[in-house]
Amino acid sequence: MNIIGYRKIYYTVSGILVLISWVFLIVWGLKLGIEFTGGSLIEVGYKDARPAIEEIKQKLEPLNLGSVNVTPTDQNAVMLRLKDVDESTHQQILGALKDGKELDEKRFESVGPTIGRELKTRSVQAIIIVLFAIVIYLAWAFRKVSKPVASWKYGVVAVLALIHDVSIPLGVFSFLGKFYGVEIDTLFVTAILTVLGFSVHDTIVVFDRIRENLKKGGAEYFNDIVNKSVNETLTRSINTSLTVLFVLLAIYFFGGATIANFSLTLIIGIIAGTYSSIFIASPLVVSWELWARKGR
Repeated sequence: MNIIGYRKIYYTVSGILVLISWVFLIVWGLKLGIEFTGGSLIEVGYKDARPAIEEIKQKLEPLNLGSVNVTPTDQNAVMLRLKDVDESTHQQILGALKDGKELDEKRFESVGPTIGRELKTRSVQAIIIVLFAIVIYLAWAFRKVSKPVASWKYGVVAVLALIHDVSIPLGVFSFLGKFYGVEIDTLFVTAILTVLGFSVHDTIVVFDRIRENLKKGGAEYFNDIVNKSVNETLTRSINTSLTVLFVLLAIYFFGGATIANFSLTLIIGIIAGTYSSIFIASPLVVSWELWARKGR
């Protein structure tokens, strides 16, 4: 299959998806959870039927809590997101919600704004460090394969593919945050880092086969060697990704609301990562070599 020969089509598809994702991020941004903004989260479950959302808000009005985001999480459960509160106010909220009804508190989290800002900074730092480490590692791993493409270029191409893989789930969650109120939390950051690891692993498998075929030599041009390498690893890449996706789909549909966004991020990221390792990363290496050859 001539994958490399149709690389401009793949670039166009990926370019459109990444561009849309960046537009979403610039215009809408991401809806940050309390881990990043600071605040309190309370989830309670009612033994009987859950009161209406407006009724719950009315019960909380006398406490002067400011803006309270009330979201149903189950048939008889509800989640409240509000400003940071102390234990005394926390108990007052539970009393107002109970109001003669039997309920069970499932979760209570409180994060100060200072900790939230620190988590946001550390999350960005973690992603940048991972990308930098990948470039260094690939430059070292491919140091003995410097022709016709310098070893460090494999690292740069891998990072470009990773930017593609991360941009798409970020764009999706920007859209979901704008229209469905979906917030990102530390689990989302964990999922993004997992996507980075999975995607670069898939890309390295293809690059490693290119390295082996380059060592063997032969009469093929560089783009033919790359195309052969991609085809040799194509079945493995798809089968590995499908195996992981089946597990993630099961988690998404049966794992509950708490980890639904985590599994959704992984599903989107792994699909994007599998696509980029086959149709973006290796073709980019060929394109870079062709551009360099024209320049010379």
